Amino acid sequence: MELVGEVGDIIYYNETNSYMIAEFDTEEEQTTIVGYLPFVSSADNLKVIGNFVEHKKYGRQFKVETFEKLMPQTVSALEKYLANGNIKGVGEALAKRIVSRFGEDTIQIIKTEPQRLAEVKGISKSKAIDIAESFLENWEVWQIVGFLERFGIGAEFAKKVYELLGINAIEQIEQDPYILIDIARGVDFKQIDKMALDLGIRYDNDKRIRSGIKYALIRATYNGHACVIKENLIQFVISLLDVMTENVEDGLIELRANDEIVIEERNDGTGTWIYLSNFYYTEQEIALRIKRLQQASNVKEIKNIQTILKKIEAHSNIELSEKQKEAIELVNENNVTIITGGPGTGKTTIIKSIIDIYEQKGNKVVLCAPTGRAAKKMTETTGKEASTLHRLLEIGKIDENNFYQTSTEYEGAPIDADLIIVDELSMVDMFVMSYLLKCIYRGTKLILVGDCDQLSSVGPRKCIKRFDFI
Repeated sequence: MELVGEVGDIIYYNETNSYMIAEFDTEEEQTTIVGYLPFVSSADNLKVIGNFVEHKKYGRQFKVETFEKLMPQTVSALEKYLANGNIKGVGEALAKRIVSRFGEDTIQIIKTEPQRLAEVKGISKSKAIDIAESFLENWEVWQIVGFLERFGIGAEFAKKVYELLGINAIEQIEQDPYILIDIARGVDFKQIDKMALDLGIRYDNDKRIRSGIKYALIRATYNGHACVIKENLIQFVISLLDVMTENVEDGLIELRANDEIVIEERNDGTGTWIYLSNFYYTEQEIALRIKRLQQASNVKEIKNIQTILKKIEAHSNIELSEKQKEAIELVNENNVTIITGGPGTGKTTIIKSIIDIYEQKGNKVVLCAPTGRAAKKMTETTGKEASTLHRLLEIGKIDENNFYQTSTEYEGAPIDADLIIVDELSMVDMFVMSYLLKCIYRGTKLILVGDCDQLSSVGPRKCIKRFDFI
């Protein structure tokens, strides 16, 4: 379904991913539009495509799937557009004078004869050029949205593409459509590849081969894998690109030379594995930081732990199993501990006992989990407030649009704690795990809790499975 109208008051706008809720005035009615609308402001004229939906709380809304920004069709609409704050140096009064002077020819004047804007009172020749440049920049920026639709990339990604490629984004993409593979997660590679071939790129083009390999590795992360067996990768890329084995081998050599991938030869009989470099280095950093934590000399070990356990059993009217006691003693002796077991195996009892023991000795204990639901459950079962990892680490703007950052791009907020317990670890991907470890002081105890039957992380998590060797 298609609606044409003008954006009214903006009710909500997310700066990170451009999700917007706004009033929308058509000739027939005023409605509410919701969706990803980058570079859109109040008074903009849009053609939106989508469907009406019924929100349980807010009622009838139009959910935007795609949109197109339209040139204002009337003098009054043009005046409102110029005055909406997007054009540098133009406010309501100046917009009124510009439109009063040039009328329906205003846009044509700005585009082709910008120096004539100096005919308006309050506009110098230099300011006239600045206004025209600002207008054209804004007009070109939103065209990125429509252009990216050809590649199957939604409006929610357009802002990120613009931030990374700038005003010449369209030109750069036309020259090298595969550049989008490096920018946006979830793009339709086959659609990009088809356009590149239509532009005359050869099947065995080096850039095409390299992009196909990187796409295959990124696609593997959708299933939680940080790396792929070399033979499987080669077969997938051959099928994807319809090329020869030697083409893929050459591509791997070039990517390795440019440090875009890491090829790991393992001695465990599993063969050769291929990583995207940032995944490999993040795994490496996680292993290094866990090792440092474990080997820190200042272990917060509590003496006479067995005596304390007996007091806790008597006070709580519970009887700990030998396995539970062993787990608590291991926590006491080590800076990094994993507690694993299926539902009903006593993990919560262990956690509650650990909290009691360490808080009685004046230690600060921090509880956290990967999701709000998991944190709430942890709070209810332990009686102690738990937070989400994102809130604990103060990660407010870590790529909500599925653009992965490397572990070196975010330093995090140091955690003031003597002991940190992370529940439902299987849901934590490698990048969040890396952020967490960066924020833990040496000497702080880290307890990782989970089991193989819990939900998997959305992102790659291969490194988490390696913790079993600690």
